[in-house]
Amino acid sequence: MTDSSDEIQPAPGYAGDIAPDVACRWWQAGDAVLVDVRTSAEVAWVGFVPGSVHVPIKEWPTMAVNPRFDEQVMAAVPPGGKVVFLCRSGIRSIAAAERATDLGFTAFNILEGFEGDPDAQAHRGTLGGWRARGLPWAQN
Repeated sequence: MTDSSDEIQPAPGYAGDIAPDVACRWWQAGDAVLVDVRTSAEVAWVGFVPGSVHVPIKEWPTMAVNPRFDEQVMAAVPPGGKVVFLCRSGIRSIAAAERATDLGFTAFNILEGFEGDPDAQAHRGTLGGWRARGLPWAQN
């Protein structure tokens, strides 16, 4: 394993919060499965992490909860495995980490998400986040 306790911020209900670069390192080393919980629309329009697993926790346009979320996460992550969850800003991924913990996984939330916080002009993608940090991503 390549993680250490100083890289993990404790969180109630799941294993903890981690920075995007830590999540990327764990994922690239094969120490964790990277699951993107954003909607299909976000993945298609904003970008995605090649090689990640896409399991939306909610789906556009209704933002209804994905009724197959549990089943899809269990298919993507080995039993008892470690999983890191990515969403737009690091909020939906908390709910995903909590649910995956209930399913028996060691689950982490990726802080800042894919796009980070909004800047002074209310634009995402410049203040933190997976993409702004130069981590692997692509766009259709």
